[in-house]
Amino acid sequence: MKSNRVAQIGVPAVIIGIVVMMVVPMPAILLDLLLAFNITLSILIMLVSLAVTKPLDFAVFPSLLLIATLFRLAMNLAATRLVLLDGYAGEVINAFGHFVVGGSLIVGLVVFVILMVIQFVVITNGAGRVAEVAARFTLDAMPGKQMAVDADLNSGLIDENEARRRRKEVASEADFYGAMDGASKFVKGDAIAAIVITLVNLIGGLIVGVVQRGMPIGDAVTTYSLLSIGDGLVSQIPALLLSISTGLIVTRATTENDMGTDLLGQFARQRQAIQLAGGAVIVVGLVPGLPKVPFLLLGGLALLIASRLPDPRTQPEVTEAEPELPREPQKDSPVAIAQDMRVEPLELELAYDLIDLVDASSGGDLLDRVRALRRKLAQEIGIVVPLVRTRDNLDLPPRHYAIKVHGVEVARGQAPAGMVLAIGEDLDGLPGMVTKEPVFGLDAKWIPAELREHIALANATVVDRSSVITTHMAEVVRTYAAQLLGREDVKMLVDIVKQNHPVVIDELTPQPLSLGEIQRTLQALLDERVCIRDLVRIFEAMSLRAKTSLDADGLVEAARGALGAAIAMSHAVDSRLNVITFDPMLEQRLLECLRAGDSGTFLMLDPMLSERIAMESARLAAENEAAGEPAVLVCAQPLRLPVRRVVEATSPRLPVLSYAELGGQLTLVTAGVVNVQEVTAA
Repeated sequence: MKSNRVAQIGVPAVIIGIVVMMVVPMPAILLDLLLAFNITLSILIMLVSLAVTKPLDFAVFPSLLLIATLFRLAMNLAATRLVLLDGYAGEVINAFGHFVVGGSLIVGLVVFVILMVIQFVVITNGAGRVAEVAARFTLDAMPGKQMAVDADLNSGLIDENEARRRRKEVASEADFYGAMDGASKFVKGDAIAAIVITLVNLIGGLIVGVVQRGMPIGDAVTTYSLLSIGDGLVSQIPALLLSISTGLIVTRATTENDMGTDLLGQFARQRQAIQLAGGAVIVVGLVPGLPKVPFLLLGGLALLIASRLPDPRTQPEVTEAEPELPREPQKDSPVAIAQDMRVEPLELELAYDLIDLVDASSGGDLLDRVRALRRKLAQEIGIVVPLVRTRDNLDLPPRHYAIKVHGVEVARGQAPAGMVLAIGEDLDGLPGMVTKEPVFGLDAKWIPAELREHIALANATVVDRSSVITTHMAEVVRTYAAQLLGREDVKMLVDIVKQNHPVVIDELTPQPLSLGEIQRTLQALLDERVCIRDLVRIFEAMSLRAKTSLDADGLVEAARGALGAAIAMSHAVDSRLNVITFDPMLEQRLLECLRAGDSGTFLMLDPMLSERIAMESARLAAENEAAGEPAVLVCAQPLRLPVRRVVEATSPRLPVLSYAELGGQLTLVTAGVVNVQEVTAA
């Protein structure tokens, strides 16, 4: 925490200090210290550039390059002020002006010009071009990399956290190379500024020495011009190091090792090339007229090094055995055939003209919505929805998609390109293709997307294509949730509960209930669209019931009794629950018709009476749903499950609750009474 605080305050303070250096004069001893620090910092930056394994490990480099360039220019200005005012700018500049170039102005100018050519023409231009190309290629490849991450996530190869990390890395890589493209312009501008500053200092020094102080030209050159050259040289060494660092960073390929290790390792694998190079150098040394000792010495050294390197022909498998990635099975191998035979729990197939929905580069967000849907449904129904395998199917008609559960197509719909779905009653005045909303069967039209505003004026609901597909899939998952809950899923849920409530699981399994019996009970709850998130209370109720009976219906009713008010609350709106009840005489008649069988309790009724009860319940439920106030059917607890079996054929989405599940916190509103007395009398 303390180091973070220092960094937050220190970096802005350094930048402000650099700006102050340009205005406020500083003593020569402080300038010596800052010049030495500048050289040290440049060496450190170059060494870090060599040590990183990938460019993003030094992502702060573009900003650091700007700060270092500004710092060096500020010191140039401070040195110029001291040279022109005092004829002395510290021991560092004096040493570079007199000792390094031997006190010769011509030698100093030549060395300075050569350094500028190396930095500006060779390194800076090359690094700038590499940064520009890398930025362009990285941005062009960004959509494909993001699609690859989405594909790996959708296929289950990586989890959400890994996908988020990879997406962030792709975006950071694009930002880094874009920043490096701009930062390379700092280096180029710095090189140009160094030339201009040195020329200005040379001219200014001569003018000050000769005109203002009346010095002979020779003395003025010795006093001012050599110091100006020293200032240029002492600033160009850090500038050259930073230019080299820029080139190293933008040309660095992502590997597992630093540059030195990669360099030695890759050269060590080229034994034959080193042998040929050593022999060629020895041959050159034997040419008459050339000095023999240097060439023969270096050629012999190359041959000696090559003899110490391993022969790659004797170790052909070393480089191939290093990666630990799993090998792909052969196409005709049993493993490959078994993988092709595997049936996915949940699949979404798209026609060829719907591929744009999953193409992130063209704005497709279907995969992201499907992942968000899985999280939403997990909270809603209490199970981890299997990964949705999304793929294209050339056999599907254009504009169509299909949803499969365990390889069986259970739903199909349309999502025409360039269209949106308008849902409402007054759609006759709008152009488009008449259809039905796939979940609730409402009247709808596929309208061109550019007419979205006109649809809003028509008081209709507008839904985009991705939302249509995800809404349809959500309804399919709710309907087939029981089939999607496998034995492995149940084991995972049991293990999760055991982490925090081990006693509950110890009393539940493996005795008196097996995983299969637990799965069957949970599937029965899901069939009735009961959320099973509260597994602790469900398992507690099941364990108590299992001590007296292992009857499947009894276990389901015990679990529902534990959830009780939560089930009723899930169907209520603002603590208001619309209920459909049975006529008291009919309910008494149904209680008298209860019978116990091998598959649970059932109603021994006349088929005509059963049909009339089912039709009347469906009619009342449809009337309430059309009025925007969905209702539930309520009956006595012994009748709940048998009645559910009677009405589920005509009203699969009609919840059937017992009076015991209503609780006391809801306001009950009568939404209808099932009365078929005249039929029974007949």
